[in-house]
Amino acid sequence: MRREKSLQNTVIIILSIAIIAMSIGFATYTSILNINGTATFTAASWDVHFVPDSFNETSTITSTSHSLTGTDATYSVTLPEPGSTYSFTVGVKNYGTIKAKLKKIELTGLDANQAKYIEHTITLNGVTYSSTTDNLAVSLDPNETETATFTVTVKYNYPTNATDLPSSNQEVTLNAKLYYVDFNATE
Repeated sequence: MRREKSLQNTVIIILSIAIIAMSIGFATYTSILNINGTATFTAASWDVHFVPDSFNETSTITSTSHSLTGTDATYSVTLPEPGSTYSFTVGVKNYGTIKAKLKKIELTGLDANQAKYIEHTITLNGVTYSSTTDNLAVSLDPNETETATFTVTVKYNYPTNATDLPSSNQEVTLNAKLYYVDFNATE
């Protein structure tokens, strides 16, 4: 019995040494990799608006008044007869840090009868828009790197039928909206 006990103790000691040796061997084949870092995010800003003092009348007819502040441009003009045209240019700049894109131009204010003798257009980069236009993607880089110049034109046309001309003075409120969004926007 003693011999069995001695053999049993010897086996336990050998197994313990084997377990310790395997643990040390396994530990030498284990690596822990760590990735640590610091990220700094700079402030971002959205600031697309008209360039101050960029309102420039480009026709022989001049407005009775006009103003340009921030995101609003206004004008008042009298077109005396068919064939008269009023035009002006205005600059839009991206003063922010986020790249912008012109997504939509919306032109409103004319009813079907007025559209027979009034033409209201906006021109950008050689392309003239005479009605609401969606799904544009005209970029405007940040930090004052470029200016988008728009030409706005109002023309008193000769209609196809002379009876379509107004029989009294008409005051028409014309609206144009330029929709700028984040260049990376998916909608």
